[in-house]
Amino acid sequence: MSPYDSEPADRLVTAAADGEDQAVEAALRPKLLDEFIGQERVREQLSLVLQAARKRGRAPDHVLLSGPPGLGKTTLSMIIAAELNAPIRITSGPAIQHAGDLAAILSSLTEGEVLFLDEIHRMSRPAEEMLYMAMEDYRVDVIVGKGPGATAIPLELPPFTLVGATTRAGLLPPPLRDRFGFTGHMEFYAPAELERVVHRSAALLDVEIDPAGAAEIAGRSRGTPRIANRLLRRVRDYAQVKHDGVVDRAIAARALKVYEVDARGLDRLDRAVLDALIRLFGGGPVGLSTLAVAVGEESETVEEVAEPFLVREGLLARTPRGRIATPAAWQHLGLVPPVQTTAARPAGGPGPRGRVPAQSELFDAVEED
Repeated sequence: MSPYDSEPADRLVTAAADGEDQAVEAALRPKLLDEFIGQERVREQLSLVLQAARKRGRAPDHVLLSGPPGLGKTTLSMIIAAELNAPIRITSGPAIQHAGDLAAILSSLTEGEVLFLDEIHRMSRPAEEMLYMAMEDYRVDVIVGKGPGATAIPLELPPFTLVGATTRAGLLPPPLRDRFGFTGHMEFYAPAELERVVHRSAALLDVEIDPAGAAEIAGRSRGTPRIANRLLRRVRDYAQVKHDGVVDRAIAARALKVYEVDARGLDRLDRAVLDALIRLFGGGPVGLSTLAVAVGEESETVEEVAEPFLVREGLLARTPRGRIATPAAWQHLGLVPPVQTTAARPAGGPGPRGRVPAQSELFDAVEED
């Protein structure tokens, strides 16, 4: 199960794609590697792999793309096929639950075809073991019959290129991971790169936007092009209904305030977690299940949907004792973090009752001992 399966359906800043996103992304996707924005290191390395394969006249090595959703793994797979002038077959790990499902797909591939396998870490184990031989030897063994009378019929496959995409590379077994000749890790985008994404998408969507408006949207997009494109569409709607259709910084800020996306990209769920942690529990530490009850969400939703971004932004910390809010979280909510003062106490002795010692105090105690 993907962690994004538990996200609230109306969440505007989710990196998962719904039906509308998939339809729009098909029109916004770049077609060639030179048109792809961001991921400079991965683009340069992938360009060398593809150019060398074209010069040799052979299918390139299998490619593994890892990283959070919404950063362009599917787009890059389509670009690989376009650069090779080859057809592409698209499927996903959850759709392949039996070895026969994979055998049917592999046996129908043509020479040089690109097979894109999304969420490859969610593929069933029997299909995964069949994929080992297909990637390495371009051959699969189809089992006919059952029990002692079962026989394995070898099936030769034409050379093809597998492009696997995963949001959790650590869940891939080493034998599968080692069979990929090239592995590219997708990083979150810088604000300047997202501004270029917003300008390009605005031009394709026929939206008039100025640089300040693009910067405002990019700054709230959590480093993810998919979120940037979704916010752009919502800002476009607001600008067309409430104003003359032109997007500037003020219009973008007012539109995203309506959709409850603040200046750092936090939405209602994110702020609810921080608000409960600070106002109800004094900044923590507090257990995950208690925090989830306080915000009215499932523990999995808080842990896998809200917390990763809050941790990455330095607003929340996970500790062995529970979740704690950082000073930056207090400031973001317009509150003053509590001042931790050193009370008079014996060297290395316990602090006042109910007060968590500051980090500096802990180090002082160690030095004194």
